[in-house]
Amino acid sequence: MRDLDILKELCAASGVSGEEDAVREIVLRELKDLADRVEVTPLGNVIAFKKGKAPASKKLMLAAQMDETGLVVTRITEEGLLKVSAVGQIAEETLPAREVLINGKIPGVICAKPIHLLKGDEREKTVPVRELAIDIGASTKEEAEKVVALGDNVTFVPYYSAENGTVQAKALDTRVGCWMLLELMRRTPAFDAYYVFTVQKEIGHRGAGTAAYRVEPEASLILEGMASADAGKGAPECGCALGSGAVVSFADRWTLYDRAYFKRAMELGKERDIPVQAKTVSVPGGDGAGVQVTRGGVHTLAIGVPCRYVHGPVVMARESDLENTVRLAEALAAEIAGGKL
Repeated sequence: MRDLDILKELCAASGVSGEEDAVREIVLRELKDLADRVEVTPLGNVIAFKKGKAPASKKLMLAAQMDETGLVVTRITEEGLLKVSAVGQIAEETLPAREVLINGKIPGVICAKPIHLLKGDEREKTVPVRELAIDIGASTKEEAEKVVALGDNVTFVPYYSAENGTVQAKALDTRVGCWMLLELMRRTPAFDAYYVFTVQKEIGHRGAGTAAYRVEPEASLILEGMASADAGKGAPECGCALGSGAVVSFADRWTLYDRAYFKRAMELGKERDIPVQAKTVSVPGGDGAGVQVTRGGVHTLAIGVPCRYVHGPVVMARESDLENTVRLAEALAAEIAGGKL
């Protein structure tokens, strides 16, 4: 598997939904040597076309999201604290006392009611975002306004580690899909295809839907990180498990995926000796919801890397799962674009 430096860089970038600029810059830089044609859409999607070893029989679009969940500054108090709202479905239980960056550069700490002032069952409850604030060290509203403004985005402080066969990073569950797209392009695909890096997935698949409208694909593969709750549990309870290979979804709360594609993906795993597992828990889905219903409809399947602690400050995956998900996507993409499916 190729060096993971690009994945580290992608995860470190700040890219809350609607402000994916830093991630897009990295993607565009990498695409200079990989794509035959690149377009940035008005909404901010990156659409790359790459010729394969042969022309495609079926127009295929592979897609992954660039954005991540985060917070947005909605009010600055007289005491200089920043009140915020969530952008996307963020893990609220992980927020108090967490280090964050405003606009990717201004450090702050998420503050909540001090533990010694909590009463009764307050200690047992998750503090909702509306009751939290961010402390940037300012003493007054005027002091805070010198460096922060309403509408500024907030992300977790970047973290990255690759030890003992695992990868741990901020936004790994979203950026791993971008990394896989780039890796697939490096491997010289068998057939022509479109590789799309989407925006605003976390607030409603807006980038994916508009990108698919532009590309007009006949088929699509969505590459992403898939939520796993397998820490101390068995795979049937958690939906998917780290170390058990690529995850293939047959349905989520928003999308019923193509049955023929799902069946063939599972078969390919056995035929190619690629560890593959089916997603067994229905959770909010990915960009497939936006792609599948575009124009007259698109044959769609989601393939993902199992990830623990999604939408939190640090997400964990296994290197072997990254490689096996790329292998499965590569094999299935070749059959789809080649007209076998």
